[in-house]
Amino acid sequence: MIQEISPAQTYPLRHQVLWPDKPVEFVKVPDDEQGIHLGYFLDEKLVSVISLFVDEHKIARFRKFATHPDIQRKGIGSQLLKATFERAQSAGASTLWCDARLDAQPFYERFGMKPEGEVFHKGTIPYIKMSTTL
Repeated sequence: MIQEISPAQTYPLRHQVLWPDKPVEFVKVPDDEQGIHLGYFLDEKLVSVISLFVDEHKIARFRKFATHPDIQRKGIGSQLLKATFERAQSAGASTLWCDARLDAQPFYERFGMKPEGEVFHKGTIPYIKMSTTL
């Protein structure tokens, strides 16, 4: 089941999956309070999270997409991303983008997202900007 959650509810999964070697403060986003945070619950346990931000120009960005390692590659993240696309559209967004880890690029391409610009790094991890028109 997918439902809206608080920013604080996203932090444990963000930390565990994305940046386990950093302090938990590292996974917080300055504008978390302005975001729409969605969580996927399986048997009442939060197993996947994503945070959506829509700016004043109706450009949407999702960040901190994390699925528990035991649940990855079972379609749950895909369902959550699809819900995020729908939420961005219902908010009137015309474009949706993210900074994707390079190893996740094929996943995002399945949703019609295209790479933009050059590969860049956050720490030692390579990223690419991905976007799509809604």
